[in-house]
Amino acid sequence: MMRRRKFWGWGWEDEGPSHEQQQRVAQLLAARFQLAEVVIQKPPRLEELSLRATRLTPPDTLAALCSTDPFERAAHSYGKAFRDVVRAFRREYPNPPDLVAFPRDEADLIALLDWCSGVGAAAIPYGGGSSVVGGVEPPRTDTYPGTVSIDLRRLDRVLEVDHASRAARIQAGVLGPALEDQLRTHGYTLRHFPQSFEFSSLGGWIATRSGGHFATLYTHIDDFVEALRIVTPTGVIASRRLPGSGAGPSPDRMFIGSEGTLGIITEAWMRLQDRPTFRNTVAVTFESFDAGVAAVRVISQAGLHPSNCRLLDPTEALTAGAGGGSEAVLLLAFESADHTLDPWMARALECCRDHGGRVPDGAGATVASPTRRDDGSTQERPTAAGAWRQSFLGAPYLRDALVAMGMISDTFETAITWDRFEIFHRGVVTAVEQAMGRICGAGQLTCRFTHVYPDGPAPYYTVLAPGRPGSQLEQWDEIKAVAAEAVLRLGGTITHHHAVGRDHRPWYDQQRPEGFARALAAAKRALDPAGILNPGVLLDGPAAEGKR
Repeated sequence: MMRRRKFWGWGWEDEGPSHEQQQRVAQLLAARFQLAEVVIQKPPRLEELSLRATRLTPPDTLAALCSTDPFERAAHSYGKAFRDVVRAFRREYPNPPDLVAFPRDEADLIALLDWCSGVGAAAIPYGGGSSVVGGVEPPRTDTYPGTVSIDLRRLDRVLEVDHASRAARIQAGVLGPALEDQLRTHGYTLRHFPQSFEFSSLGGWIATRSGGHFATLYTHIDDFVEALRIVTPTGVIASRRLPGSGAGPSPDRMFIGSEGTLGIITEAWMRLQDRPTFRNTVAVTFESFDAGVAAVRVISQAGLHPSNCRLLDPTEALTAGAGGGSEAVLLLAFESADHTLDPWMARALECCRDHGGRVPDGAGATVASPTRRDDGSTQERPTAAGAWRQSFLGAPYLRDALVAMGMISDTFETAITWDRFEIFHRGVVTAVEQAMGRICGAGQLTCRFTHVYPDGPAPYYTVLAPGRPGSQLEQWDEIKAVAAEAVLRLGGTITHHHAVGRDHRPWYDQQRPEGFARALAAAKRALDPAGILNPGVLLDGPAAEGKR
């Protein structure tokens, strides 16, 4: 039997916490939040769903590319956010795509967009479907006669490798593991490992300005894009391959982060990296999160560029199995394909000790890099870093289990300059903890740094709170609104690497400059005059976009 992904949640149907593991977690949650009982709901089954009849009939020339299969329609209805999984557990699928299309090549994609433009159907680009911000679901409006989810999974090959320039031309639908498999035969890696790596695509990373696992230097997918090829309803756009250019605004930058609203990325020339051969990893503990923050700022401004510089607050470290709950933990790592790393690690550890960091005896020696897995992790002896990594990769599966237990379990992330971080962090924590107490009666908020820059960190907050039966989604929406408003009020960005989608739109509209909003709407009208591409993401549909 072919292995199949869940239509309702994260990952494979045969993976995730076992029933016994879920029961143990439920007992811990009941004790943590003083609940009489935590009931574990059963996930939805396909036969329990009532999907409306499809409203679109493709022309004969496109029929072979299109599916009305109930599994595909359900699987393409939502992304993988907390609110998506909650709606799936409620068996709420009121707005599935009418068709799921699987273009085989660029010609198929052009034909699909021509047809969608002609009939006015919304066209939703779909890579791996891992969006956590409502970026791949059909628009929540009846403005369109129907919706086509355009799944690029068949565009999944590395087409060309330029060894002299260390770059490759790659189709946009390839998922992370398949991409790394193909690059490995050439001795290369893209070195971009977001948490969604296993079930997200190159085109999706580019369209959402994805942030990878590595904490400094090459953090965002932007850093790797050399050139793009995009299909729009008004024609194909291809940028020129160059290592750099001062010829006006970058055409690539126009589409990186456009979230499928201006065109659909079909190919990209990507800068590659040699596969690492040296690695040096240490976990440093601090008596307080503030002390760890001070050390990380110095490291980030020293030009050392660690591959990992992930600071966990005490509760985050405890939850992930990387600490005991009384100390903050800094997961620090360097890696290279060219040289040993001892001087870089030695200086970073010196920075840590200067701020009270406790370094394990014997730490700091470079080792030959262990075999790297397809998710960017490595085979190595059990360590705090290894425990955190396994927790990190398994978090989406655990999140789905927490939904089944009636919990509110979600995250929000941002970025802020160092000079404002202390006030920002205190304000966000106060606002969200008060909201959890008022809305849920209790709750836990933790923080870690996912990325650090010389001018500021990217703090990532995790919310865990008991939900009322039938009200999980509404409770989270309230907490999310409080968090988003605090983030903007205190000077942060509404999203550092999770994209905007539909869920962040109210706050994105406040953050972006008005003049830029008008320019973006004008670009939308020029490239997508019928307004069919992913309406509601970044911009409103044709009826309202001119107002922005």
